[in-house]
Amino acid sequence: MSIDVRLATDEDRDRWNGYVERSPQGTLCHEYEALEVQAEHAGATLHPLIGFKGQEPVGLFPVFEIKKGFVTTVFSPPPHLRVPYLGPAFLNMGKLKQRKRDKRQERFVEGCFDWIESELAPRYAHLRTSTAFADSRPFKWNGYDVSPEYTYVVDLSPDEDDLLMTFSSDARNNVTNADDDAHEIEVGGDEEIRLIVDQVRRRYESQGIDFGVAESFVLDLADRTANGAVRPYTLRVDGEFVGGILALEYGDTTGRWLGGVRTDADVDLPTNDLLDWAVMSDGLDRGIKAYDLIGADTPRINRYKAKFNPELRTYYSIEYGSWGMQTIASLYNSVK
Repeated sequence: MSIDVRLATDEDRDRWNGYVERSPQGTLCHEYEALEVQAEHAGATLHPLIGFKGQEPVGLFPVFEIKKGFVTTVFSPPPHLRVPYLGPAFLNMGKLKQRKRDKRQERFVEGCFDWIESELAPRYAHLRTSTAFADSRPFKWNGYDVSPEYTYVVDLSPDEDDLLMTFSSDARNNVTNADDDAHEIEVGGDEEIRLIVDQVRRRYESQGIDFGVAESFVLDLADRTANGAVRPYTLRVDGEFVGGILALEYGDTTGRWLGGVRTDADVDLPTNDLLDWAVMSDGLDRGIKAYDLIGADTPRINRYKAKFNPELRTYYSIEYGSWGMQTIASLYNSVK
């Protein structure tokens, strides 16, 4: 029996978040409400593709159409927003033997490509998978360029003392020797989201980098997410904001999305070590199993992240274009 790929119907959309929860590749940003927020803030048209084998769902693939002049482009996730992962999310594959799983994944991906090509005919496409996406071969077989990307993930299954002992000595000392009375860390709300986004923007701009993520996008994502959470962790000294981390939490994983940048405040505290530890210890208390540090491709930043003894994980950046690479790069850079 073939795989039927279609745009999600109203009934499919009602069940969409349940499918995301069941998929190993599902993330907070796959939730239907989160997809709508991304489309609104990226100026994109959302096409939520879903595949069935008979009555059984086999995969979700949210794609975003952006038209620039007479050129159609497709993204998943959309540009501008710094959403870490999206792309396909498979269902009901775990119990299949390898041969059947390969065939079903390949047919689902090919069905999505056929729909995208026939309905949108994009001149350029850019996709970024989640870390649970292990098999990029169907993309290669369909003419896409596949590049591995990397992130660090801290295993939160040990208890607190054992987890601390896996850290480097400086990270462990920074956490254990900090004066708890000299600072306060809490999970806040909208005001804390604004403070963190503004701090990150100013830090990027000081380095000549366009940040581009509007606080309204983050606030909308936090407000409308159905089953996950955007959790703003902030560190204050004498009531004054010093630094923060916006964590994306979904299922048994929390991720270091935005924040954790160098602070301009004149304080003698290992601010980011304490914030990262707050996210991890909070996760331990609430049964979270993993802390994704989101990114392991920048040597300078890697040296900081590696001191928490994370595991290296792979995800994929997938690209397609039908004309010269110089034109593709120019187009992508103008909309990302």
